[in-house]
Amino acid sequence: MTIFTVRKFLAAAVVAVCLPLVPHAASAAPAAANLPDFTDLVDKVGPAVVNIRTTTRVTSSDSAHGMPPGMDDGDMSEFFRRFFGIPMPQQPGSPHGGGNGGGDNGSGGDKSGNGGGSGGSGGSSQDAPDNSDSEQSSGVGSGFILSQDGYVMTNAHVVDDADNIYVTLTDKREFKAKLIGMDDRTDVAVVKINASNLPAVTIGDSTKVRVGEWVVAIGSPFGLENTVTAGIVSAKGRDTGDYLPFIQTDVPVNPGNSGGPLINMQGEVIGINSQIYSRTGGFMGISFAIPIDEAMRVADQLKTTGKVTRGRIAVAIGEVTKDVADSLGLPTAEGALVSSVEPGGPADKAGVQPGDIILKFNGHSVDTATDLPRMVGDTKPGTKATITVWRKGQTRDLPVTIAEMQPDKTAKADEKQAPAPKQRATNSLGIAVSDIPADQQKTLKVHGGVQVDQVDGPAARVGLQKGDVILRVGDTDITNARQFDEVTAHLDPQKMVALLVRRGDNTQFVPLRPRSGAAPK
Repeated sequence: MTIFTVRKFLAAAVVAVCLPLVPHAASAAPAAANLPDFTDLVDKVGPAVVNIRTTTRVTSSDSAHGMPPGMDDGDMSEFFRRFFGIPMPQQPGSPHGGGNGGGDNGSGGDKSGNGGGSGGSGGSSQDAPDNSDSEQSSGVGSGFILSQDGYVMTNAHVVDDADNIYVTLTDKREFKAKLIGMDDRTDVAVVKINASNLPAVTIGDSTKVRVGEWVVAIGSPFGLENTVTAGIVSAKGRDTGDYLPFIQTDVPVNPGNSGGPLINMQGEVIGINSQIYSRTGGFMGISFAIPIDEAMRVADQLKTTGKVTRGRIAVAIGEVTKDVADSLGLPTAEGALVSSVEPGGPADKAGVQPGDIILKFNGHSVDTATDLPRMVGDTKPGTKATITVWRKGQTRDLPVTIAEMQPDKTAKADEKQAPAPKQRATNSLGIAVSDIPADQQKTLKVHGGVQVDQVDGPAARVGLQKGDVILRVGDTDITNARQFDEVTAHLDPQKMVALLVRRGDNTQFVPLRPRSGAAPK
């Protein structure tokens, strides 16, 4: 989950409804009767909300190890819940194994945790996970069933970089899912499970959402499946710097809620819970949902072609401030200021120049700079459009032919190229790192530190991931990758060491024990 990303830390909360004090108990009854009742809504939508967990492959020699010496299983479970927002991966032979399954009373289960007997939770044998030593739990999130034939919508950041995706239904059946497609710009992904006659959600109209109306979120915060929270819509069209304007709510959204539905009082899905604003990594009263209208447009393309096609005009733009508007004689501070034009691109051919202010696109007003990429992106490549610009005190219309934006990544899972063989991190912590460029340090608001490129062994077992930032090893501030390697080369394998790790906007100490000698071959 960036300062806004649910892409990954969130916390459980309860909605508190404050009632005015009344002189007599009897007078409180009418007020209570006017409070919303979500029970029917939850009964209707709840069965279509799913839990999504992802795994990545690690070497069996590393995953076969138990907890590091001196590490307490219970303490680490609590650590995983609070910091990473995921349950601690079960170790082979762990007394806490068993997972989701069970016999008639829902307890027990076989070694894989898929259960059995008449009350077992496993899906069909071909869909159930093997939970072999080569799989490392990498995340948990939520999703919802779009259609009875098994299409499921979630956030792209929930399934990004996952080797395996598992979907668990409310009836405890678990299926291995296929990634149909994902779109980073909107944070939307579609996966497919091999099932039929599934309960599906009803899609609403996010353009009709009203500020102040009651809404409900259902998801799996911290892996707690089918958790219901409620609140109101705080704002619409909230610009957070991302590709889409968000629906802002005060619904408690926490780690594991990502990808779950935001539901109105008619039981319709109006958004996908995606981000929070947080200074601590936990819920602080503001959460953001992707409007379902935008998400469905993306989902339809993903299901059809496995990717999203967008238009482009090849300009770099910025906001129009009041000072800029006043200096250029523009009546109001609106539009998108063109800072550069790609030579030979559609805008260049149309005559757009740096310093122009784009006021309209195809007759639609461009109120802020972030409106323009969405308008152009939603236009089919090859379409002829009209750009209205403000230049030297007057407006002029320029005809432009929309080009195609190159996708960030090929979305279809079976079209992915096979990844290059991973090299092992050979230091005592099992972490390969690289330097963080100065501009990225500025964005992350850190001084120094190194970025994690790969993990295995001790680091993989405690849940460190590619993309994490390590700021300190023990009491030593880390400034670059070379220094990190020097520091880790002198760690005592008999003592625990604490790493100060940054993930998203959350910073926490992660304790682990170095391994002895070089990495095993």
